[in-house]
Order: sequence, then structure tokens, then C-alpha cells
Amino acid sequence: MSTFTAADEEKQRGVRRMKLTASGLLLFVALVYVLAKVASGQGAGAWAGYVAAAAEAGMVGALADWFAVTALFRRPLGLPIPHTAIIPTKKDQLGVSLGEFVGENFLSQDVVRQRLRAVGIGSRLGAWLAEPEHADRVTAELSAALRGALTVMRDADVQAVVGEAITRRADAQEVAPGIGKMLEKVVADGGHRRAVDLVVTRAYDWLVLHDDEIMDAVQGGAPGWTPRFVDRRVGERVYKELLRFVTEMRDMPSHPARGALDRFLTDFASDLQSDTETRARVERLKGEVLGRGEVQDLIASAWTAVRSMIVSAAEDERSELRLRVRASLLSLGARMAVEPRLQGKVDGWVEGAAVYVVTTYRKEITSLITDTVAGWDAEHTTRKIEAHIGRDLQFIRINGTVVGSLAGLVIYTVSRALGA
Repeated sequence: MSTFTAADEEKQRGVRRMKLTASGLLLFVALVYVLAKVASGQGAGAWAGYVAAAAEAGMVGALADWFAVTALFRRPLGLPIPHTAIIPTKKDQLGVSLGEFVGENFLSQDVVRQRLRAVGIGSRLGAWLAEPEHADRVTAELSAALRGALTVMRDADVQAVVGEAITRRADAQEVAPGIGKMLEKVVADGGHRRAVDLVVTRAYDWLVLHDDEIMDAVQGGAPGWTPRFVDRRVGERVYKELLRFVTEMRDMPSHPARGALDRFLTDFASDLQSDTETRARVERLKGEVLGRGEVQDLIASAWTAVRSMIVSAAEDERSELRLRVRASLLSLGARMAVEPRLQGKVDGWVEGAAVYVVTTYRKEITSLITDTVAGWDAEHTTRKIEAHIGRDLQFIRINGTVVGSLAGLVIYTVSRALGA
């Protein structure tokens, strides 16, 4: 428990002043009692008896309340009277009782739901978010949180997780049917023809630039016993036929080779979807590709690129990311401010989260109170509590003196009236 502060010292001085007042009142009624008795013994009038009775009852009430108040904090007169010094001796039990009281009356499901429902978090949050300056503030805080999270993350750990997730997802799902459906649609729409046009055009350009190399390759593969001029003529013939074939395929959309390629792709797309052997080969190829180090490095490097892109966007106030987040917050706030259905959803989410926390961690929350009180020093705790409530408790002594005096006066009066 914290040490005494200047405010605590001031409160304690107030307690001392009230103790002196209450004790002074006790001494006053005691003096009145003595004087009344003396006056009654010297033949004073009947009034002396009434005053003495009132003073006597006032002393009894003052002493009884002094005992009760003192017993809260210490043993009266230092005597080991049972059930005294309640706060220092029962401190831990009081902490447990306080924890149970808080748990039952403040952390119950019904109380939490009732209080949150009365607050109307959904409508208030909506009205708050609908203000542009508030949306800007939330956007900035979210951006800072995102940058901080990405900064503290270890690239190696994230890359390992991303790579493992992609590999596991790819291993768990067969890709051949999907590729087959996509290829079938591409061929049906003629989307592959541009790729064929590009390939044959590049092939034609390459043949034109490398004619000598092609003819040398053909001549080099000829038998050694054939004359060189024959090999030359054969090479030229092969080159011209190859160039003619590529040129016709480039310039003729209805070329038989293009039709054969269309049929091949159509059959291949069908095999990818229905042929067991083809699908198995694709799966083996997929596993080999994913297992290559270059592919894993590519997957890992993707995280670095994505992180850099996100951090840059989060830092730039005019980035598309931040502008979209801001616009979304403003739109959400405007809707929450006027739509009861959305407000009800938000309130339900908040209530559910709060109820989950208090019901799941109620013991931990109340144990914070119990353990904290148990860790306090008994004497210091007593002084601290007495400094805060002792002044009010001294009014009990004062009231006891006054009420006791009035009660004694009434009892004495009734007794005299009845002739007792």
C-alpha cells in the first residue's frame, strides 16, 4: 500500500481534531453529571435529577460508541477483548469479502450487459467516427500500430510462416483440374492465339537472324561420307522449309498446325481434368517445383516486398491505403450514427466481448483485489483507512452522546411520570 501523502496527513489531523471534539463532549457530560449530582444532594430542585439522568445516559452512549469506533482499528485500552481491532486482524478476510462483493455485484453478466446497453456504445462511436478529425486520428493511430507491428516482426519468422502456409495449401489442393478448366476456357475463347502469334513471330525473327547457324547445325549432323556440297544443299533446303512453315503459320490463322495445336490444347485440358495419370504427373511436377530452393526463396522474398509496400503506404498520409481507410471509417461512422440495426450489432459485439472477459477472468480480476489487500501492512492499512473515514466515525461518538442524553432524559421523565 502506498505511503502516507500530504493529503493523508491533512486528513489524519482532521481525525485528531474530531477525536478531541468527541472526547471533549464526553468530558462535558461527565462534568454536568457530577455537578447535577452535587446539586441534587444539596437540595436543588427536581431539575437536577433530569439533568443528571440525561448526562449519565449521554456518558453511556459516548463510551459505547467510543468502544465501537475504536474496536474497528485497535484494541480499546490495549485490552485483548474479543472481536476488536477488526481491520488489522481481519484485513485479509475483508479483502476476500470485498473481492467477492465486486465479483457478484459488478462483474456479473447481467450487470455488464445492462450498463453497456445503457451507454449506447454503437451510436456514440458512430457519431464520434463520423467527425473527419476523429477519423483522421484513428487512421493515424492504425497506421502507427501497423508500422510498429511490421517493424517488430522478424522477417525470417514471417517468411518461414508464409512459405510453409503456401506450400501446405498447395500440397493440400490438387491443381490439375483447376488448370484444366482454365486452359479449356482460354482455348474456347481463343485467348491462346495471341500467345501463338507471339511465339511464331519471334521464331520467324530468330530464323532470319540465325540462318547460318541453322544450316551449320544441319550440316554438322550429316554423315561423314556425304559430299559437303550435298550437305550444304540439304541444310539450305531444311532452312527454307522451316522458314516457310513458320511464315505460313504466322500469316495464316487457319493453318493446319494452328488447328492441331488447338486440338492438342483441348485434349490436354480434358486430360488435366479427367485423366488420372496426367493429373498424377502434374502433382509430381508441382511437388518438385515447390521443393526447389529458388521457389522457396521467391515465396520468402514476396513478404519483404509486401511489407515494404505496406509500410510505405502507412507512412504516406496521401497514400491510397490511408485514404481508403479514412473513407471507410467515415462511412462506417455515418451509418452507425443513424442505423439502429448496425448500432445493435456493435452493441452486441461489445457486450459479448465484455461478458466473455468478466466471466472468463472474473477470478483473476477479483484476486487482484484480494491479493493486493493481503499484501498491505496491517498497521499501515489501519492508519490509512482511519485517516480517510475516521473523521466521519467520530460523529458517531458525538451523535451517541447526544442521542444517549436525550434517551436518558426521556426514560427518566417517563419513569417519574409513572411514579417509579
